[in-house]
Amino acid sequence: MSQTPLGLVRAAPAAPYTFTFDGRTLTALPGQTLAAALWAAGIMSWRTTRGGGAPRGVFCGIGVCHDCLATVNGRPNQRACLVAVQPGDVVTVQEGTGHDATR
Repeated sequence: MSQTPLGLVRAAPAAPYTFTFDGRTLTALPGQTLAAALWAAGIMSWRTTRGGGAPRGVFCGIGVCHDCLATVNGRPNQRACLVAVQPGDVVTVQEGTGHDATR
């Protein structure tokens, strides 16, 4: 038996697919959250704070804190810890509120 998490639970996920993060092509497994896919790619931050522009990623991991907000397919304020990645998703770093200054 394999000692990886997938091996320990005898999981056999379907084939991975691709999505992009700030123009970089990454892979995700079916059902994997955006946060998990970004972590797997070594990306720990995908949002900046409104006031000081400090980097943020996952804090609570259950959708309560809203630190993990990302822009997915042009829609800002998507909680990366709850959103399942879909094939072809276009994800970008969310700066501040995710809305431009004219809104």
